[in-house]
Amino acid sequence: MKAALMMEYDGELPLETVPDPTCPRDGAVVAVRACGVCRSDHHAWKGADPDVALPHVMGHEFAGEILELGQDVRAFAVGDRVTAPFILGCGTCPDCRGGEPTICNHQEVIGFTGWGAFAERVVIRRADFNLVRLPENVDYTAAAGMGCRVTTAFRAVVDRGRLQPGEWLAVHGCGGVGLSAIMIGAALGAPVVAVDINPEALKMAEAFGATATVNASDGDVGQAVREITQGGAHVSVEGLGITATFENSLRSLRKMGRHVQIGMPVGAHASPSLPLLELVYARQLTLHGTRGIGATRFSALFEMIAAGRLDPSRLVTRTIPLSGAAAALREMDGFQSSGVTVIDRLDC
Repeated sequence: MKAALMMEYDGELPLETVPDPTCPRDGAVVAVRACGVCRSDHHAWKGADPDVALPHVMGHEFAGEILELGQDVRAFAVGDRVTAPFILGCGTCPDCRGGEPTICNHQEVIGFTGWGAFAERVVIRRADFNLVRLPENVDYTAAAGMGCRVTTAFRAVVDRGRLQPGEWLAVHGCGGVGLSAIMIGAALGAPVVAVDINPEALKMAEAFGATATVNASDGDVGQAVREITQGGAHVSVEGLGITATFENSLRSLRKMGRHVQIGMPVGAHASPSLPLLELVYARQLTLHGTRGIGATRFSALFEMIAAGRLDPSRLVTRTIPLSGAAAALREMDGFQSSGVTVIDRLDC
């Protein structure tokens, strides 16, 4: 099969012919029809993820068709249209059985701990537990555009932040995951403040349902959000993993507010100083981490899509061939990208 093979960090991703994957007894081989290019891929490409070992194939936001099934798989058939969460749970530990596979101690991560979907085929282990059947109204490109961004934003806003209708949501960083959070917040009946430094991203945020926007380059973000919301957001999410936006998110919250960390902090951003007394203690804020989503929660998303409340295909701003993956990742160096890029031609 063809794959975009990473032989060095922060370099080109030449298309190479590599051996087809072997199907495990409990797994599936999926023909990749589309795959998103995500900021998490950018972290791996830069060498910031310790799970990645060279040579490597990235890509975790895939959608495709089952080509082969292991003999132990019972819930799926060859030809089924599928996707999967990027965190694959073991399916048997207490966390998985309790509905929280994203914290499974035995998890595998597509495109990080093993080879991913910047290739014509990808393997999904423990398929009965991890695979998700796509409804007919969600095509491959839209499913890849959902990828980890819509699903992660859904868990951040709905499951972790527990946003309620009428509560204010602040979204810091209007890339793919930020736009997803805006769209989900608006679908829930929440007014949304979008924060970014890119005017084009802020325009997209308005189109996706933001009630108000704040350009972070213009001054005190926290004060601006608190003024717009008359006291601060009830829930604030950070989508970049950057120290400045993390602090802006905390300062945007009203007393008793809930911060949800979506963006993966790496390098110097992994250990920020925290204004613990001023913000967290005195204003009694709650901090939540979030990472991925379990396969069983996709159904709630699909219900919102079927009801016309959510349209993930709107996130996809362009499609590219597999050979364009490195250039798409390079564009993320400046945190200026907006929307979602999807690879939809896997053979060139």
